Amino acid sequence: MMTEQSRFDAHLAERRFQTLINSVTEYAIYMLDTGGYVRNWNAGAEAIKGYSEQEIVGQHFSRFYTPEDRDRGVPAIALATALSEGKYESEAWRLRKDGTRFWAHVVLDPIFDEQGNHVGFAKITRDITEKRLAQEQLDQTREALFQAQKLQALGELTGGIAHDFNNLITVIRGSAELLQNPRLDPAKAKRYVDSIVAASDRAAELTSHLLAFGRRQSLSPETVDLNIRLDAFVEMLSRTLGDTIEVRLRSEGGLWTVRVDDTQLETALLNAAINARDAMPDGGTITIESTNIPASDGEPDLVCIALSDTGPGIPDDVLKRVFEPFFTTKPVGKGTGLGLSQIHGFAAQSGGRAEIESKQGEGTTVRLLLPRATGEARHVERPVSSVPHGRNLTVLVVDDNEAVLQFAVDLLESLGYMARTAESGDDALDILRSAHVDIVFSDVLMPGITGIELARRVEQDWPGLPLVLTSGYSEELVRDLDLRWELVPKPYTAESLSGAFERALSDTSSEVLRTDPG
Repeated sequence: MMTEQSRFDAHLAERRFQTLINSVTEYAIYMLDTGGYVRNWNAGAEAIKGYSEQEIVGQHFSRFYTPEDRDRGVPAIALATALSEGKYESEAWRLRKDGTRFWAHVVLDPIFDEQGNHVGFAKITRDITEKRLAQEQLDQTREALFQAQKLQALGELTGGIAHDFNNLITVIRGSAELLQNPRLDPAKAKRYVDSIVAASDRAAELTSHLLAFGRRQSLSPETVDLNIRLDAFVEMLSRTLGDTIEVRLRSEGGLWTVRVDDTQLETALLNAAINARDAMPDGGTITIESTNIPASDGEPDLVCIALSDTGPGIPDDVLKRVFEPFFTTKPVGKGTGLGLSQIHGFAAQSGGRAEIESKQGEGTTVRLLLPRATGEARHVERPVSSVPHGRNLTVLVVDDNEAVLQFAVDLLESLGYMARTAESGDDALDILRSAHVDIVFSDVLMPGITGIELARRVEQDWPGLPLVLTSGYSEELVRDLDLRWELVPKPYTAESLSGAFERALSDTSSEVLRTDPG
């Protein structure tokens, strides 16, 4: 039973607490009854919201909310959430007495008496408008900096592309003009043709690196056994990097398989090895380590391939830019700056990631982290024709680029095929309905019906008809091809085209190799 003294002490404690609350001016602290009506009001609430205690006590707290929040029932949701979950907290716009808005951080707690009965709510509101504006300004500054960095990177990228491709175009155009001389010596003519082929191959290589960085490279993934692959790669490196570079392999054995493009994996590792060699002009050691990393922290099982050197290391300001295309610290003519960007793009497109770590004076480590494959690695020998022969079969060539279309026709005719042409998917379907066709060869990205859509129509309406696709841009291809059709990446050669056609024809029953009208 409460005595007179205990009642006095409780009253005194309540007054002291109220005095403390009233002295707080940076926070609006007040109580609501169970229905949400204001029961008391502190000086901070008056300073922030603009209402005096006489004006606001007895009013419903929903008047502090914006009309749109009231229409959405936010005040009632706040009370219900606080009661059911023990607390309600949010940031949102609130209204002052004069109608202006401020950005508020709000905490709402339910209050219970000694018997556990719900008697109301305690509400604390803080005006954090300045903090929000400061954060918005910081975000805008960061975005402006990001855009400036993007423009700088774009400038370096376009400058690098222009420089390298202008050099290649100079070789190709100059050689082509010299070949127009009717009295040209045959030996010189062959040299000029070889120059054109070499420049074209170099242009294709540059394009491949750019696509790798942009994660749009045409990949042919297969399940690879790294236990075997890395042994062969290290042996190749030991022969090609020179006598001053020692190559070591440290593998824990029993590596999981990975599903990647085997050629691009080798290219990525070779790019890392060449960078390491160039960082050690007086010689040094390259160590390739591989290990399984079990799934953790939301990541799947990974296989890590780390390539380390004993070079001088990379400064921090350079390290953060090494994956940018065309960024290089090498002298002019000694590197394109595309090697590490290819590694970055290949890893990302393969579902993994690339990392780099470096300490000045201690060397650099490049890591490829690739997802573990499901299934066994297997190698299937597929027929490839070393001496192409078209056997007078009719090919329907589909491409919206007239120059590429004509080149494909000339190349196929040189291989012994006969060709029909279509500049769109719709035209191709019309020809298939009305003419004899033994095999379809189509570009992937075209206006209207794409090559992928055309392939599906062919599969549906002419089941068993061989089909080969080609593309120099593979984002859609990687997503949708699903390895059902042969793919020849652009730029293609007579050998690559012939091999793809031979495989497509050999994979298809001889009973359904053609379409015939009617």
